[in-house]
Amino acid sequence: MKLISWNVNGVRSILGKGLPDYLEASDADVICLQETKARPEQVKHDFGGYEVFWNAAARPGYSGTAILTRRKPLSVALGLGRPEHDGEGRVITAEFADFFVVNVYTPNSQRELTRLGYRTREWTPAFVEYLAGLQKIKPVIFCGDMNVAHREIDLARPKGNVGNAGFTPEERAAFDEVLGAGFFDSFREFEQGGGHYTWWSYQSGARARNIGWRIDYFCLSHALRPALKSAFIDSHVMGSDHCPVGIVLG
Repeated sequence: MKLISWNVNGVRSILGKGLPDYLEASDADVICLQETKARPEQVKHDFGGYEVFWNAAARPGYSGTAILTRRKPLSVALGLGRPEHDGEGRVITAEFADFFVVNVYTPNSQRELTRLGYRTREWTPAFVEYLAGLQKIKPVIFCGDMNVAHREIDLARPKGNVGNAGFTPEERAAFDEVLGAGFFDSFREFEQGGGHYTWWSYQSGARARNIGWRIDYFCLSHALRPALKSAFIDSHVMGSDHCPVGIVLG
């Protein structure tokens, strides 16, 4: 089973920048999109046979997630079940026979760290609690834009970014807290080296020079480790400031 995650930075925009071709070429069973920035009725596309489940933000043109799947889910749930966190369309969960897939677009702490407190002291505990509840039922895969480079190896210029949004000690510790709830980072099961990134600034030719950050992840319950066959980053795929990431289960 092949699963892919991609922050598309606007699904309507990326439909004209290669998304349909990528969906066909990837031959994925499940594709999780973040930052869709649209309500379902605004998206005029059939997605090549995928069934699509949306969680749009209340604010137009902002945030949002979607799951595209060729396998019929047993159930689909929107949000964390917490009204104080669910207005931005940041979480959508599909239940399959052997696991849950949780698609998440973690809040950005913002340039002046104006949302750092919310993100680390409110959002993260709620997200961890949500995952813990699912894990009592069956294993969990969560994926998406976590808006944090976990370790120095996960960004090109760590020393110059310490304390900046996405690389504060608080955000990195919050990600430790999520992983500590019973998960592992799938990509690091196969690749321990640097230079592998999933997001690049649009400024100063950062992508061409590979001055990037790895902030998009697939993390799995430990019970799923034997099933994990590969994890990958499709850094060659354009259309967004992020690229797709994925895993293959066997």
